[in-house]
Amino acid sequence: LTKCFYSSSVSEDLGCRRGEFSRKHYGSVELLISSDADGAIQRAGRFRVENGSSGENTNYTPGTWHRTDVHLENPECHTRWYFKYFLGKVHQNYIGTDAEKNPFFLSVVLSDQNNQRVPQYHSILWRKTGTQKICLPYSPTKTLSVKSILSAMSLDKFEKSPREIFHPEIQKDLLVLEEQEGSVNFKFGVLYAKDGQLTDDEMFSNETGSESFQRFLHLLGDTITLKGWTGYRGGLDTKNDTTGTCSIYTVFQGHEIMFHVSTMLPYSRENKQQVERKRHIGNDIVTIVFQEGEESSPAFKPSMIRSHFTHIFALVRYNKQNDSYRLKIFSEESVPLFGPPLPSPPVFTNHQEFRDFVLVKLINGEKATLETPTFSQKRQRTLDMLICSLYQDLMPDLHKVNNMLNRRSFSDVLPESPKSTRKKEEARQAEFVRLGQALKLKTTVKGDATANLATTSFCKKEPWESQSFCSNFPHEVVCADSWGQSLLVSTDAGILLVDDGQPSVQVFDKTLQIKQMHVLEALDLLIARTDKGKDSRLLVFRLSAVQKDIETKQMIRSKYDCRENKLERTKGCHLYAINTHHGSELRIVVAIRNKLLLVTKKYNPRNSLTSSSLLSSSESPVEEFQYIREICLSDPPVIMTLVDGPTGDSDNMICVAYRHQFDLVNESTGESYRLHHVETNKVNFVAAIDVYEDGEAGLLLCYNYVCQYRKVYPFNGGSPLIQPSAYDFHFSWNQVPYAVVCAFPYILAFTTDSIEIRLVVNGNLVHTAVVPELQLVASRSDIYFKATTAVSGSSDSSSKEMSSRSSPQTPTAYEMPERPLSSLEGEVLCKNLYKIPLSNLVGRSIERPLKSPLAPKVITTTTSSGIASLPVTHSLSLSRMEIKEIASRTRKELLGLLDEPIPKTESAQKQKKVPRRQSDPKQGAVRSTSSDRIISSSFESYSEGCHLSTSSDPDTLANREESSPSSYPFQLISLYDEDIIDLK
Repeated sequence: LTKCFYSSSVSEDLGCRRGEFSRKHYGSVELLISSDADGAIQRAGRFRVENGSSGENTNYTPGTWHRTDVHLENPECHTRWYFKYFLGKVHQNYIGTDAEKNPFFLSVVLSDQNNQRVPQYHSILWRKTGTQKICLPYSPTKTLSVKSILSAMSLDKFEKSPREIFHPEIQKDLLVLEEQEGSVNFKFGVLYAKDGQLTDDEMFSNETGSESFQRFLHLLGDTITLKGWTGYRGGLDTKNDTTGTCSIYTVFQGHEIMFHVSTMLPYSRENKQQVERKRHIGNDIVTIVFQEGEESSPAFKPSMIRSHFTHIFALVRYNKQNDSYRLKIFSEESVPLFGPPLPSPPVFTNHQEFRDFVLVKLINGEKATLETPTFSQKRQRTLDMLICSLYQDLMPDLHKVNNMLNRRSFSDVLPESPKSTRKKEEARQAEFVRLGQALKLKTTVKGDATANLATTSFCKKEPWESQSFCSNFPHEVVCADSWGQSLLVSTDAGILLVDDGQPSVQVFDKTLQIKQMHVLEALDLLIARTDKGKDSRLLVFRLSAVQKDIETKQMIRSKYDCRENKLERTKGCHLYAINTHHGSELRIVVAIRNKLLLVTKKYNPRNSLTSSSLLSSSESPVEEFQYIREICLSDPPVIMTLVDGPTGDSDNMICVAYRHQFDLVNESTGESYRLHHVETNKVNFVAAIDVYEDGEAGLLLCYNYVCQYRKVYPFNGGSPLIQPSAYDFHFSWNQVPYAVVCAFPYILAFTTDSIEIRLVVNGNLVHTAVVPELQLVASRSDIYFKATTAVSGSSDSSSKEMSSRSSPQTPTAYEMPERPLSSLEGEVLCKNLYKIPLSNLVGRSIERPLKSPLAPKVITTTTSSGIASLPVTHSLSLSRMEIKEIASRTRKELLGLLDEPIPKTESAQKQKKVPRRQSDPKQGAVRSTSSDRIISSSFESYSEGCHLSTSSDPDTLANREESSPSSYPFQLISLYDEDIIDLK
């Protein structure tokens, strides 16, 4: 019982910790002062110093830290929409002016998202303040107008209505607007500093570097000859060698990078300031400083460099003793937070891992610097000038266009062309596509677009990669929650317990309709909201009693068997919420129209499971809950979230969303405080997620396309301090989500056909996964979702049809069928359940309960020594603790397995018995026997999903067998997830 409780509590504790984060991982701001040899102050500046000292808390047990957050933020393959989705395809471009008479441009295209047979509208709005991008679902029965698209972008009032632009040359101008977001290629400075050098003149005057510096340069990239170089040159002279003869260059994840190395730039003995070197490195946003010397020697400070342009310095030191690199990052105070955070300590013994980390950190740093006021204001002025100039050039021509075409401004985005103008329209579209494709090719050849397939980490496994949990799940899912390694699912056929690779078990029949549920293993509780309308109730069950019914198969409960499990006063409830950190007591807030009922259950976490198990399984836990108070609101809440106060004594809060606002309600007094007001006509509330930054409560408020972080400060005289803060931030999703899940450092948005993954600390995009017919199932622990998988032999041709359609403006029934996807010819669609392990996302491997509510699959091997069976859990995400336990528990059984009779399996019965494996001492050959094949088949469940395997050398096995036939070792090493099984 103690072991089971411990494992469950660890799993739940991880679920709580995923909402806890700290900005200290990204450094703290310090005033850095540099002085000359006499001690006089030369320069000073405020920089955010990131050295890994405030990194992960290593006291968390159990668990091992894995780097999961080394990603390029806002990657161009997901942000450069116009180049990726528009160029070379028929699309619509519009021009107009808003209520303040500021011109804007709108582009809309219907595209097949990554050939996943998920048609979507991609829309880009260009304004002087920047670009706004949204993705809208396609519906064959519902038309989409320009007005509705602009309304979704919060642009409802116009000084001049949008008009469509028909000139093919507009594509070149819009591509120039997109390029203002920043270059896809980068130039970084590399400055060599000897031990004891404290001024920039001394550092720039180093004519050559040390051997360790040369190895570092070789690690960064390749040495190229500048003269005649045709790739990205980063401002260096490639004709006359005026900037040196060689340089360091590399390509990283599709980005070309040129390094301005101080020792490779021209050196002048007469010029002590080395102006030619400073001209390049001083104008780089990011500079690497390679400093020689011991850790105790005077360290580099950014204030030593006289540059108003360089915002980020990466200090690198090399340790010869352990062949490792130490990294330290200095960022100018105004630079927004960017990842990945440095490990603690920031020491890298794996050189390739260090290279990837540094390049990702520097690329993300330069992108973040472009958001500082210094650069964003310049970009905004440039964008404003380009948009106004383009507007003035286009408007005279648009007035000459006949009124018939002007009426298309608020027509469907994909209108049918009139028959009289169809041929003319088709010719215009052909020229439009031809010019767009030529422009796309020219941009790619010039190197101004990323090569999306070029990557240095092709085999890298991303933390959000899903695992198949249950294939061909035919039921409609209402809600679910994880129970150990199983999933308790409310479906149209009743409540089912689903485990990986095992048949579903019915727990409740379909008379009990559960709309919302929580499985609390540490409290031995199942909480569920059932039915709807006036008949809805809140039910509480003991998990141990439910599990006993499953194990004994005594009965399948119905609605009428749950009368004793109803909580009083909860009739008619439409929503409930529980506290995340239920350390001393469980708090439940139940919403009945505009009334909130606060119910609590106090417990002792050490003996809760033991005391629960001693109670009768038929006894209901209803009496353990206590009604506290009732709170009245002005409107029924749509969303509720419980926020824990710093003391937990009369300072707990309830965040509620209704009408056009988010409010905070004090649990003790019932007073409400305005947290955030939504300034839009239509509000689609998504979630209010409680997160805790360094122990202080904060809320991620998600509605429409927006996700806004608001920090809730400690109480002052009973009232929370709700005021604007420098820590508050907001970002926009590309598509309206219906659910948002936080798993630090990530926040995941689920839409009908995609998962959008961003970082919590800054809202930057890291990945967008296209998932057809996506439905989030459960997310309190591991994330489970349901999706459609199409199995077809003609998928390639279908993709070609989608990509080669000549005119998306007039989709035919053949190209875009109005039938559902499941009716497409030649396809069999399966609804599968998938799982994203929470431990992969948050970067910790956890001990999970070995015992599932369902008995694991067992491969029984009877031996003469009385050894029973080897349990094999069919899971591709076993923790290392589970693997070690299985290995140690079965080591002796496996060593003696071949000497004992093995029951004939179906495959074994088909094989003839041959002598045991024998070796020829002269030839060293080893012949395989049927026993070996039987053993191999017995371990297929372990190796399922592996991409690499190996075994001991055959000659070594032969020699071992000759010396000791009874100790024949069987070794299987399978690599999946990040775990290695070594069973002997």
